[in-house]
Amino acid sequence: MRIGDAAAAAGMTPRALRYYEQQGLVTARRTPSGHRVYDEEDIRRLRAVRELRDAGLTVGDVRAFAHLLGRVPADEVPDLLSQEPRPGRCAAVEAVARRRLADLDARIARLSYLRARLAARLGEPEAGVTEPASPGGTVRAGADSGALFRLADAPAPGTPAVRA
Repeated sequence: MRIGDAAAAAGMTPRALRYYEQQGLVTARRTPSGHRVYDEEDIRRLRAVRELRDAGLTVGDVRAFAHLLGRVPADEVPDLLSQEPRPGRCAAVEAVARRRLADLDARIARLSYLRARLAARLGEPEAGVTEPASPGGTVRAGADSGALFRLADAPAPGTPAVRA
């Protein structure tokens, strides 16, 4: 089947399917005229990728165990992350998922802290601002984070300071 049909069958857009192909999670075969074609195995693999992404894993996480996606039984993607010990459960997948879970917990703690701090600056009642544990000791919202507030008398960035 062609890319549009394959994407629809896997529950994604053709653009997402192309991206997953670019990331090495699926490999399309080509017709003599250059069109991508996919079979049921590709659709099953794409569904597994979609389910794992929906569970919170990143493309990089899935790529770490992409070689195992061919072994996933049809309609049993959640078994990769099952709590019950089974033959289908994979330690490598679980390790990646647990690292992702820890990362999500750290991000939630950091964002909760930043939200409480901002709410306090706005005078909203809050339960208390406590800094989350951070390996570097600094809590930042992201690469573009800078000072959120400056003193009222301080000159705006880029303007010369006026001395009295």
